[in-house]
Amino acid sequence: MEPDLFTAAAEERQEKDPTGSPLAVRMRPRTLDEVVGQQHLLKPGSPLRRLVGEGGSGPAGPSSVILWGPPGTGKTTLAYVVSKATNKRFVELSAITAGVKEVRAVIDGARRAVGGYGKETVLFLDEIHRFSKAQQDSLLPAVENRWVTLIAATTENPYFSVISPLLSRSLLLTLEPLTDDDVRGLLRRALTDERGLKEAVTLPEDTEDHLLRIAGGDARRALTALEAAAGAALDKGEAEVTLATLEATVDRAAVKYDRDGDQHYDVASALIKSIRGSDVDAALHYLARMIEAGEDPRFIARRLMISASEDIGLADPNALPIAVAAAQAVAMIGFPEAALTLSHATIALALAPKSNAATTAIGAALDDVRKGHAGPVPAHLRDSHYKGAGKLGHGQGYVYPHDLPEGIAAQQYAPDELKDRTYYTPTRHGAEARYADAVEWTRGHLGRKRS
Repeated sequence: MEPDLFTAAAEERQEKDPTGSPLAVRMRPRTLDEVVGQQHLLKPGSPLRRLVGEGGSGPAGPSSVILWGPPGTGKTTLAYVVSKATNKRFVELSAITAGVKEVRAVIDGARRAVGGYGKETVLFLDEIHRFSKAQQDSLLPAVENRWVTLIAATTENPYFSVISPLLSRSLLLTLEPLTDDDVRGLLRRALTDERGLKEAVTLPEDTEDHLLRIAGGDARRALTALEAAAGAALDKGEAEVTLATLEATVDRAAVKYDRDGDQHYDVASALIKSIRGSDVDAALHYLARMIEAGEDPRFIARRLMISASEDIGLADPNALPIAVAAAQAVAMIGFPEAALTLSHATIALALAPKSNAATTAIGAALDDVRKGHAGPVPAHLRDSHYKGAGKLGHGQGYVYPHDLPEGIAAQQYAPDELKDRTYYTPTRHGAEARYADAVEWTRGHLGRKRS
């Protein structure tokens, strides 16, 4: 029997008893207009709308497409909508179970269909990244000659997981993670829709918020958790899905954390103070609370970069590069993998030797400037490159340090009223000990006095 996305038997059973299917299946959109999110892919004239017949055919017919996005963003849903809306023959293969033999069978069937009764074929290939190069090669003639219109889905970067010839013959459509508002709208529709829970239960705001945290932008995960929690509530004779019921059902406690309120700042403060105090375990606890509450990973990464300079500084010069690298990685990969990167950086910073000398140094310098302690730049340090500078005495008497054996020129650098002021007082913690030695040596050679 030719493989199909949803077999006739399954469809007939679902029509007779829709409650026999999971909520996530029942709530699948029937048209592109019901699709949640991905509006950038659903504009008039888009490849997906042309696939369902909202466009021409022939030399300007719909192109093959590769759908790339994280789980739960609607790749299979879009294929399902196409299967329902198109007047074309629709066939599904999964790269997990199919091989070259199955691909060739579909292609042969497609050629017979178009030649025998003019019926074009749309082939949905799920998880194409699992296909080997040879298996992907077997698709090329059919795609190039338009014997089939390919819809391929992948969660992996297609530039690494799909062969270049297939990429060049297809349009790459990137699906974006669903927003909380997208998932919230889907949950509310599922509560009231005849295909869903038919208003059998209600969902308080705190329960809905926790469902959104659980979902993490994955619509399927949100609907699965809602169905389980609703079932548990109805079994207890309750018409409201309480937060306690949801927690018990999904075995995941709600983090008492308001991302826009005091908890946001309190937990962030506790994370930084735990790093400052070198308590790696407490720091990881607060990091976990922020992650579990759905905190923006970029916010966490920014706090770690600040901590690297504020509390560690030159005691470990690698701390800031580690924090910056973590921030760059977080921006590229996002959650859930970003949790590993943030953990890496948090542990490194918590266990690093600490020094706030850089913080106090710039603080003291800024304090002097704000109090008006500035004074003119010494004449020998002023810019002498422009015409007429020499007549003003600019640059006269300046000693070039590189001309001296030790590279230190004992001349005045600070303004007169600050010439003996010291700002940087290094610790002897970690790598900063060598900076302490360097400061003592250079100040001595400069003939500096302590204030």
